[in-house]
Amino acid sequence: MEIDKAITESDDKRLKTKYNNAIYVIKRALALYSIEEVAFSFNGGKDSTVLLHLLRAGYFLHRVEQSCSNGVQIDFPIRTIYFESTSVFPEINTFTYDTSKTYGLQMDIIRTDFKSGLEALLKSKPIRAIFLGVRIGDPTAVGQEQFSPSSPGWPPFMRVNPILDWSYRDVWAFLLTCKVQYCSLYDQGYTSIGSIYDTVPNALLSISSTSSKEKFKPAYLLPDGRLERAGRVKKNSPLDGTRSPAVNNGLDSVNSHKNRMFTASVIGVGDEILFGTVEDQLGPLLCKKLHSIGWMTSRSTVVRNDIDSVAEEVDRCKSVSDLVFLYGGVGPLHSDVTSAGVAKAFGVRLAPDEEFEEFLRHLIGDHCTGDRNEMAQLPEGITELLHHEKLPVPLIKCCNVIVLSATNATELEKQWDCLIELTESDGFLVTIESYSSKRLTTNLTDVHITISCCCQ
Repeated sequence: MEIDKAITESDDKRLKTKYNNAIYVIKRALALYSIEEVAFSFNGGKDSTVLLHLLRAGYFLHRVEQSCSNGVQIDFPIRTIYFESTSVFPEINTFTYDTSKTYGLQMDIIRTDFKSGLEALLKSKPIRAIFLGVRIGDPTAVGQEQFSPSSPGWPPFMRVNPILDWSYRDVWAFLLTCKVQYCSLYDQGYTSIGSIYDTVPNALLSISSTSSKEKFKPAYLLPDGRLERAGRVKKNSPLDGTRSPAVNNGLDSVNSHKNRMFTASVIGVGDEILFGTVEDQLGPLLCKKLHSIGWMTSRSTVVRNDIDSVAEEVDRCKSVSDLVFLYGGVGPLHSDVTSAGVAKAFGVRLAPDEEFEEFLRHLIGDHCTGDRNEMAQLPEGITELLHHEKLPVPLIKCCNVIVLSATNATELEKQWDCLIELTESDGFLVTIESYSSKRLTTNLTDVHITISCCCQ
């Protein structure tokens, strides 16, 4: 089978890992359901094109394992659903029907709305599971797993998501490695295709041209996959030249809160601190740093290397403090649970972050193996990466929780200085005029001081 052969011969270890995991999900679904009970939703886009060829490979390998094939190419029998719309790009329609003819797809074409069309199809066919090209980052992906029952109010079926953990980079790595056809719009600068009313070429791929017609680079040259939807037309788009006002922890301006005391919580994660085998230097240093910019540390604690312990403390602090700082428990070890604890505190799950994974790949090279890199799993939907040229990887901010990766005082000093510089442009850490306090040092014990005060 040409797809499996292309991946096997590829040097891209990450792509091989993603491919093998997706094939496992497909073969698992084919073992749970008969071929008449599964279907494939195809829309002509890049993700569903990837899924089509994964299904072709997965079905072939499934049949080989069942000793039903001697390696000869097998026809693709999985029912394919296509929702045709008047608002779809003509190129999408053309590509869909050409692909159907090329691979002999059994097409069910639905021209009504998605929900009613699906209800009618499931009533007439024994379909129990539908393969979908949903990826993390898609609006519909929140809360889904590789096998997820349909949402309440929808007809009952199992959603099977073989490429749920794939990134934009993974999609294009697959399409280019396997040398399969994809919709021509992607060579014209489109990176995420919706309807003709809400999709334009991605301005980030624009090429300066002397001609009157603007030109664009192909979609696979987009450097940051997180911006694949930058070509979707929407209100207050960042592409229209406007910029949203900076948000300072929910405050409109620092000047309007000069007299307010900002509070922070500091949470250390580490059994080694609680066991007394390591002295905690970072907690006191963080408190000192916060004091220097006019903040008050309202709570400073150390919790165990345990997801529930981290989650409970973060949940306790995030609603009563302007900012929560976490240190420790971040890294490649099984005992490093900070990210999972933060995710649980906010009621979200961990999901692969393509951008963060790229930073780690540059840092640790081939040791980064895609979905097996736990360090690239971040709280879904609430994570912001704080970039600074002096940091090898960005710091992590989840709502009002900042996760520091420092393991010693020197690293913390560096990360803190970067945070302060970022504050000057982004305003997430309000710096107010620092205050000073006077101290009196004495060698007297508390008992002697008390007696002296009482005698005056």
